[in-house]
Amino acid sequence: MKIVVVLVLALVALSMAREFDLALPSKELFAQYIEHFQVSFVNDAERTHRFAVFEQSLATIDRLNGEARALGRNTRFHLNKFSLMTQDEFRATHLSARMPSDWIPGPNSSFAPLASKEIVAGLPTSWDWRTQKPPVVTPVKNQGQCGACYTFSTTGNMEGVWAMAGHPLISLSEQNLIDCDHTCIDGVCDGGCDGGLMANTFTWIIKNGGLESEADYPYEGYNDKCKFSSSKIAASINNFTFITKTSDQMQAWIIKNGPLSIAADATMWQYYYTGVWYFPCGTSLDHAILIVGWSVETDIFGQQMPYWIVKNSWGADWGMDGYILIERGDDRCGLQKYPISAIISS
Repeated sequence: MKIVVVLVLALVALSMAREFDLALPSKELFAQYIEHFQVSFVNDAERTHRFAVFEQSLATIDRLNGEARALGRNTRFHLNKFSLMTQDEFRATHLSARMPSDWIPGPNSSFAPLASKEIVAGLPTSWDWRTQKPPVVTPVKNQGQCGACYTFSTTGNMEGVWAMAGHPLISLSEQNLIDCDHTCIDGVCDGGCDGGLMANTFTWIIKNGGLESEADYPYEGYNDKCKFSSSKIAASINNFTFITKTSDQMQAWIIKNGPLSIAADATMWQYYYTGVWYFPCGTSLDHAILIVGWSVETDIFGQQMPYWIVKNSWGADWGMDGYILIERGDDRCGLQKYPISAIISS
């Protein structure tokens, strides 16, 4: 695994995405790829192994693009910084194994187990908090090979809630949570880069009075000693709540309260490039992300296709400038199984 870590760090260091000509022979493509991403190998055996992985990635990308074309969808898959990683390596370094979909607070919890019903009449066809005022969405971040996606989902939601409460938008610290939050609820514990749960992180934030900013507690991407200082708290919350697990209730909550923290089964997202994700996928939650809005597109058959706009934490050089569009309304990839949000009481 050490070789993989060195290799992928070299890929992540170069943020510019590139359109490769997938019709080229695989050896020529491989040469262009390693030049573009400035990849170096420890020996010839490693180069040979990575070329084999690269060819497997090309075959998967070609199959997925073919399926999309056959059904008239605009979804595209492409080579990216993850194309030299096996699926197992990708899961181990970028997904989380601690995302139970059925957890809710116990009967003695001080946290609301479910939000009250929101009014859903008159929901707009499209909504995108990236273009609304006040600004409530920070730029896309990059978790690297640290499996702390749950901290990015937490900070993304909290950044929005804080801004919606009338404060300036500020980037909050994931590293603060990675280093200091080891909260356990019902046997599920936050473990820094080894995964965790947003309900746990919100619990820690409330208990400790808030969270530091990214500027004061910068991201490292590995587990480190806790350096939290209450004198540097940049934002705080009073509570958190689960949202009713329906598309219209989630939409109503987002309009009223800002971007929503969610989880999904992202096992298949490795090569996503653009378009609406309509592919069948599992519902075993292994990744935490943030819904910032929704819209509708019309496919080549004239059918309306509603989708969520989802902010990821794999860098702006993945997907659509760091975002992925997911088909909305049918719990695609489990997106409706764990909607949760911080609350700032007035």
